[in-house]
Amino acid sequence: MALPCVRLGVVRLRSGTLLRGLCRSSSHQTSAAAEEIEVPRRKTWDKTAVLQALAYTVNHDPTSSAYMFLDDPYLLPSTSTDYKLFSLSKESGKNAAKYIVNMYPNLFQKDFAEPHIPCLMPENIQPQVEGVSEEALNERILLRRVNESVDLFDQLLQGGTTPSVETTNKLLDLICFYGDREPTTEDQQYQQEDNESEKVKKRNVPLKRIPAGRTWRENNNAERIFNLMPERSAHSYRTMIRGMVKHGAYAQAFNMYTDLLNNRYTGDVYTFNALILAAPETKTEVKDKGALIVELLNHMVQQKVTPNLLTFNSVMKSLRKIGPPVKGMAMQTLLEMKALDIEPSLATYSHLLGVFYKPGDLLGQSQLLTSILEQTRGKSFAAKDPDDMFFFSEAMRVCLEAKDLDLAYELHKLLNTGDNWRLLGKTPQEFAYYGRLFHIVCMMENADVVLKWYRELVPSRYYPTSKGFQNLLQVLEMENRLELIPEIWKDIKLLGHSNKEYLLEEVLNLMATGKPNAELQAVFADTAVSIKSVYESSNTSKYQLKVSAAAFGNIALLLTRAGRLEEAWKILKSFKTKNLVPR
Repeated sequence: MALPCVRLGVVRLRSGTLLRGLCRSSSHQTSAAAEEIEVPRRKTWDKTAVLQALAYTVNHDPTSSAYMFLDDPYLLPSTSTDYKLFSLSKESGKNAAKYIVNMYPNLFQKDFAEPHIPCLMPENIQPQVEGVSEEALNERILLRRVNESVDLFDQLLQGGTTPSVETTNKLLDLICFYGDREPTTEDQQYQQEDNESEKVKKRNVPLKRIPAGRTWRENNNAERIFNLMPERSAHSYRTMIRGMVKHGAYAQAFNMYTDLLNNRYTGDVYTFNALILAAPETKTEVKDKGALIVELLNHMVQQKVTPNLLTFNSVMKSLRKIGPPVKGMAMQTLLEMKALDIEPSLATYSHLLGVFYKPGDLLGQSQLLTSILEQTRGKSFAAKDPDDMFFFSEAMRVCLEAKDLDLAYELHKLLNTGDNWRLLGKTPQEFAYYGRLFHIVCMMENADVVLKWYRELVPSRYYPTSKGFQNLLQVLEMENRLELIPEIWKDIKLLGHSNKEYLLEEVLNLMATGKPNAELQAVFADTAVSIKSVYESSNTSKYQLKVSAAAFGNIALLLTRAGRLEEAWKILKSFKTKNLVPR
């Protein structure tokens, strides 16, 4: 049989290039017409695309500790206290390592990371420019050295050299941002150079939580340098306004805004965001606070300043401080966002819940949250506001107070949509969310469902408090699942709650009131001996437990049921030495 002949052919692509290939023909000649081939566009992959793909294939392990502790097996927490202590220790170790790397960059010259990770390499924090010059001043401003920058600025003025308006404005930015003080480790942790969005986030911190020693001082260096400027630009006024608002000088910020208008300048969107946040702090009457916010929004329209998401979030945050009387304004703000095609963030919904909150009005809150979850169902959110992390814990509080289990499950479904879990917040918000979720599950579900959630959340996501264990024991009592009490007692000891007297008495009382079989009675007796040893060891520790007659009576009863009469008799003898009266 003859083999088909093989010949080289030419294929013409749409791009005009020629591609030579192998063409096979048998008995007949192929057509000479060129064949068109659709060439797909080149796909550019991120350097970490493989790692990201592998990360999505790994499921959550409910039996392990949180991911942040897996680097060091000696720092795996076993109690909620250890969780807080070890997380703080790890953060402190990161700060110490970063300090050493930046102070001695000559010791860390090699870069083994692929792809390159800039945050792991030393930063240039030592000045390179010597002498008194504007270039040296710009370098110290870039290095965020507040005191050195101010001293160098004064030396330039004394030498007869006036820095340019641009350099002076950069110095004002630095002083106003840090409140005329050297930046601390906490300040630098979230600071990213030349990132305007990060600066906005820092300026929009809640006004009631200004750090100690960070208030705006009278006649500080920012005001002094501002008054020394021979020529002030709009940037100078805007920086001063934002610095005053950030550090609690609300009335002075509005005075500076008046000066800005008198000099025929206009504010930018970030200036108005700061002033809107400060508006409720400058008025006493509710109607005056709302009117001032509306006036600032009208000024934005007159000055042709386009609002952004943070503008509306600032409005909602200010309305939240005012309270329920401004519910109508809050809904109008949402409609305005919709008209401008601005998608609300989780912080928007969190502030909205705060505006509508009224003690005792749980039905209204749950209805509002239901509407919010209907609008956000299936959506994946990204971090756009630093207050985004408060939404889930705040919403779960509403579910708990309204005792709406279906709403809690719907909220948890939203949390697990896409990467929304990244917006759960820091450790306090995460603990609050899962604690409230477990609480409402204990109140509304049966024992099997409660135990399913317990095994899924503990210890990987949630370390139960003593109140959480008490709720779990009540569920076991209602469902008559007393055989699980010894296992729960082991977890109580492991998670560091064996120093709570009411928990020990609750465990003993449940085992004593039940009527288990002989095998379970032996297990209960072992648990009672374990609890007795906790009472005895507490006499030599800082957590000295108060011995009660009911607790020792239940221990004696459990030992008697298991046939351990000698140990039960020793318990009865101890009543006299401890001045207790058995029932």
